[in-house]
Amino acid sequence: MAARVPRKPRGPAGPTREITLRTALEIIDKDGVEALSMRRLGNALGRDPMSLYRHAPTKAALLDSVAESVLAELTVDVTDEDWAGQLRKLAHQFRALALAHPNLVGLLVTRPLSTPLAMWPLGTLRPLEAVLGLLANAGFSEADALRIYRLVYGSMQGHVLNELQTLVANHEETDALLRLGLHRLPLREFPRLRSLAPVLAAYDGAEELERRMDIMITGLQMEMHPTA
Repeated sequence: MAARVPRKPRGPAGPTREITLRTALEIIDKDGVEALSMRRLGNALGRDPMSLYRHAPTKAALLDSVAESVLAELTVDVTDEDWAGQLRKLAHQFRALALAHPNLVGLLVTRPLSTPLAMWPLGTLRPLEAVLGLLANAGFSEADALRIYRLVYGSMQGHVLNELQTLVANHEETDALLRLGLHRLPLREFPRLRSLAPVLAAYDGAEELERRMDIMITGLQMEMHPTA
């Protein structure tokens, strides 16, 4: 009987796709999209960067996958008869994701502009499909459902971009002008902007988003009516 050749012990399994994407997101959160590279990601995971290409063939594909993983946190109950309530919930979910990952917002908002809709990663299309299903179940025509989706998403994206621009220069400062750093602006050139410092300092993003949704949904209820 031939002697059995002992098997070589297997090396430790590589990082899973979930761990890889989570680590990539951590790098983006810390230092921005530009700081992410296969080499840095490999170093963070303790792996040869070449081994990561089984999860994403290019950096662009990696960024798409990170965006998909974040957008997967958005939820829409397509069976809910309160379509307006679901749209409000979606808007606040999107805002929460933007505030949690501000360095990713530019990717979520601008990257799809350079790619035809049919070539978007499937995960980025699922919120669109869910909203279309929600509105179709509510009785809206498919064309109106698409218009509403575009209006809602455009409003959500615009809001988070505006909110993230309201950066605080000095969190410990109590004076609104100094807190926002507006004291650096020439008084003669920007008198109105400087005078609005207390209003800007008191900005409440969640409240502002709710007000925006109120106006939008009221307009939709007046202009568009589900079919019988």
